[in-house]
Amino acid sequence: MGKLTTHVLDTANGRPGAGIRIELFALAGDTRRALKATTTNGDGRCNEPLLEGAAFVTGEYELVFHAGDYFAAAGVQLPQPRFVDRVVLRFGVADATAHYHVPLLVSPWSYSTYRGS
Repeated sequence: MGKLTTHVLDTANGRPGAGIRIELFALAGDTRRALKATTTNGDGRCNEPLLEGAAFVTGEYELVFHAGDYFAAAGVQLPQPRFVDRVVLRFGVADATAHYHVPLLVSPWSYSTYRGS
């Protein structure tokens, strides 16, 4: 059974990104449909997969991580406008029977991602 998961690591402070709001959208051309909104737990992970089973289909998706709000709440002095605010990751799912893990490594000044396992 395929599924989509994520987690966030705060690379500026060397800890999980706890309490970060995440939104998931399905994309079809110029149409963007909201699927789920959640918040990371104390380990920087979601308490359940973002999508799984019959709800997880091939196609294009977008994850939006509210990283700027996370750093502001942690007391980090951020410029206005924020350099890194909402991190938008667009990605494709070619095999809906596989596990797609899309982590985010983020600081107030940079971010990266990869397809994990």
